[in-house]
Order: sequence, then C-alpha cells, then structure tokens
Amino acid sequence: MTTLVAGDAQQQELRDRFLAHLDAHPTDGWLRDCAGAHLTASSLICSPGGDRVLLVHHRKLGRWLQTGGHLEPADPSLAAAALREATEESGLPGLQLLPGIVHLDAHQVPCGPVRPCWHLDVRHLVLADPDRQPPGSAESTAVGWFDADDLPTDEPSVVRLVRAARARLAAQDPAAARPSTQPAR
Repeated sequence: MTTLVAGDAQQQELRDRFLAHLDAHPTDGWLRDCAGAHLTASSLICSPGGDRVLLVHHRKLGRWLQTGGHLEPADPSLAAAALREATEESGLPGLQLLPGIVHLDAHQVPCGPVRPCWHLDVRHLVLADPDRQPPGSAESTAVGWFDADDLPTDEPSVVRLVRAARARLAAQDPAAARPSTQPAR
C-alpha cells in the first residue's frame, strides 16, 4: 500500500488511515479478530474492456457487491487473498489478477467481536471472459454479469470501484474502456 498512487484526496486519506491502522496493529491488523477494524481484500471482476462487471448478491448483507472478504492466515498477500476470494465467490477458475491496488474503501459491517466493525477494504482488479457463466457459491444468493453502465445497485462504493477500474483499464489501453455515463456520487 505504500506504493499506491492515490487518485484523489479521499483515496489518499484512506491510504493514510489504512497504514496508520497497520502501524497500530502490526501483528493482527489484517485479521478478522482485530477488534474494531481490520483489512479486507476484494476484487472487481470485469471483462477485459471494462464494459461488463461480475457482481455477487451477498447473502448476509442482501446487496450486490464485488467479490471479497477476510484475509486468511495462509494468504501470502492482499492480492492473493483478493484473487482467492474472487475465485471462491464467483466459482470461475483461471481469473487474471492485474497488478496493483485499484481502489480503497472503509465501511462498517456487523462483524467480529466489536460491532459494528470497520472493514478497511483493499480493492483489486480481476479480468475474466464475460461469456463464462459463474456458478457462484453458498455466500451469495445470485451472481451475474452486468453492463458497467447499468449496475443492479446504486451502492456508492461499488459505483466508485467500477469507475476506478474502468479508469485503470482506459489508462492501460484507451480504446478498451469507454467512459461511464453513470452520474458521479
């Protein structure tokens, strides 16, 4: 996270908050048992052009979200945890994790010994073929591909993540990702 180039002031503030959390909790800041807050890892799975995104309807939260969750002690990195979660929750093998962090988010959820708990979510970008139908997992009531300009949710953190992912893809290949027409949140 120290090499993350934050795109705006909010992302810079979150980066600083996450690093301060890890400084204050050097041995458990990424584990679910860290009371009050802990890092989580998630991924937006999208088509190579960024026009389609895969979302899961989270069973416990009842919302359409990107894949992601808690780090496991065996995860060698945040990126590895994000890819593991994407594979588990989508049911799709052979996903392609792009290098680097695409977005940061902090949100409260009913989790851990202190409720609510802050999830300090480090978000990655994963590519997959949108013609492959995801079988999903028991953690979700549904999983599916959606047009990036017509999401099944107006959840601000998901909309911001999709926007950040499309910007990353456009920066790598300007012809690959067309700009979003969704209003700014």
